[in-house]
Amino acid sequence: MNASTDSAMPDSTQAPASTPEQDHRLPALDCDVLVVGSGAGGLSAAVTAAYHGLKVIVVEKAEVCGGATSWSGGWAWSPGNPLAKAAGVNEDKETFRTYLRHTLGEEYQADKVDAFLEAVPHMVGFFQDKTSLQFVPGARINDIYGKVPGAGTGNRSVGPKPINARRIRPELRAKMRHQLYETSFLGMGIMAGPDLSLFLSASQGNLKGIFHAGWRLGLHLLDLLIHRRNMQLVNGTALTGRLLKSADDLGVDLRVSTPAKRLLTDNTGKVTGAVVGSPDGELQINAARGVVLAAGGFPHDIQRRKELFPHTPTGREHWTLAPAETSGDGISLAQAVGARFKTDVKSAAAWCPVSLVPYRNGRTGTFPHIMDRAKPGSIGVLANGKRFVNEANGYYDYVAALMAATPAGGTAESWQIADSRFVRKFPLGMAKPLPVPLFPYLRSGYLKKGRTIEELAAKCGIDPGGLKATVEEFNRNARDGVDPDFGRGETAFNRYGGDAGNRPNPSLAPIEKGPYYAVRVVPGSFGTFAGLEADGRSRVLDNHGRPIEGLYVAGNDQANVMGGHYPAGGINLGPALTFGYIAGRDLAGAGAYEDDINVAQATPEGPAAGPAAPPATHAALTA
Repeated sequence: MNASTDSAMPDSTQAPASTPEQDHRLPALDCDVLVVGSGAGGLSAAVTAAYHGLKVIVVEKAEVCGGATSWSGGWAWSPGNPLAKAAGVNEDKETFRTYLRHTLGEEYQADKVDAFLEAVPHMVGFFQDKTSLQFVPGARINDIYGKVPGAGTGNRSVGPKPINARRIRPELRAKMRHQLYETSFLGMGIMAGPDLSLFLSASQGNLKGIFHAGWRLGLHLLDLLIHRRNMQLVNGTALTGRLLKSADDLGVDLRVSTPAKRLLTDNTGKVTGAVVGSPDGELQINAARGVVLAAGGFPHDIQRRKELFPHTPTGREHWTLAPAETSGDGISLAQAVGARFKTDVKSAAAWCPVSLVPYRNGRTGTFPHIMDRAKPGSIGVLANGKRFVNEANGYYDYVAALMAATPAGGTAESWQIADSRFVRKFPLGMAKPLPVPLFPYLRSGYLKKGRTIEELAAKCGIDPGGLKATVEEFNRNARDGVDPDFGRGETAFNRYGGDAGNRPNPSLAPIEKGPYYAVRVVPGSFGTFAGLEADGRSRVLDNHGRPIEGLYVAGNDQANVMGGHYPAGGINLGPALTFGYIAGRDLAGAGAYEDDINVAQATPEGPAAGPAAPPATHAALTA
């Protein structure tokens, strides 16, 4: 989708900006920096500013912190990061630029890309060296478009090191968002990589996998009994848990159930704070240095979705994986003081295929189809029974292809088809492999089952003849390890997502052993790409391209540096952490980068030795 205009999108319910004098009757708090939102972007800005000695307040609309970051995989695209250098991987920035120029095309923004590539290694080095946010390297995570010049085959991503929540104060733990249930196993997070591989091997009778899964599950059940929550934090919960601990160690004031209502400005137009709600009523927060907006974009803003998302005529025909509180508040606050809402991006959101999980209490869950599509023995088809995409490509590409294949006015939907061998070995959406039973998902209607391909098609509303012909052709080619229609398994990204033990192509296997299963897959998103226009210093720009003094933006409130493209996993979190870091440094007037040791000396295991940081709490931060 190409949105061709920049829109002010007036909101009749939006409160105008006000001057401090207008709100002098409200109780007031003073700080240096006010951060609106507590996901990766907001917490990155807060920790960075606090590290440099500023007094920081973070306000969060929800009852818990973490935003969509807590429900994410936690991986951040961070090319040139110090963990890669420590492993002997030294890539030139021009290689990264080459890849982005080829994948972003007309949406390539040289100034923003350069700002990102300059700061991202230092961002990783700063958190790794100076805070409780410790990373693990993504040594085998490939860029999505492996045939494009400059594409990477690993070491361009970092993820959060798992953390036991016992290391976090109980009062702070109570403010932390839990793992998204649909991506957990009984509420327990499973980390991509060896952890997940061992769980999957358990379904095949692997003793090491069985022991690992039993040990992890036993600890989890004990934690639920004692603490009433998952304590082994991985993925997005580890990222927000470590960021929250870092913020807490630095004295950041974290306030939940505190939505920002309107920005405050002085008579020159400088943003000087905000009026926020709280359980005790409205409160004025004066921010001497400025305000950072990081409220999560607009995935739950029905009106903006209607205007910007394809195949969404009422704004409700879309399923996002973001929390309900991410409804465009930050964007509306900024527009009230003249900010530009940038919509001329390739896609307005970070598309992700999802299936809808019906629960007995009437709630509908959303499951993101991240890993199952690439496994051998499964395909995605339309109602005519035909394939429409390389299923092993990125999740963004799956939905983009689905939308492109859906005629105007049509319902965008697909079906993921698999046989009995697949469901014994791999997850099919929310349905887990052996020994977890399938009947609850069949009973609820989430899964469809047929003894033959034709019977399955009839139950799904798919053309039986079309599906039978598609499966027969797919099987003939899959036995030879080829996919002449879509090239599945030809890139490193495809092969890594498949099954290394499957020959000759890790991503292809015939669908031929009944019974057969299917799950309905529809468009969803992780978050939004359209957002507030900002410069390379994370300063919000007005409709004339000028910075609004005292106003910064990070995370999904900021128009994404990738211009609405998805060239690699982690291109939401990588820029969120980086531009939050840039904002915090700019607000503090920081000079030299904090990782003033040689970044090549940083180690994947933890902080490198270096000079003491300015705050007195540095020892606690890196413990």
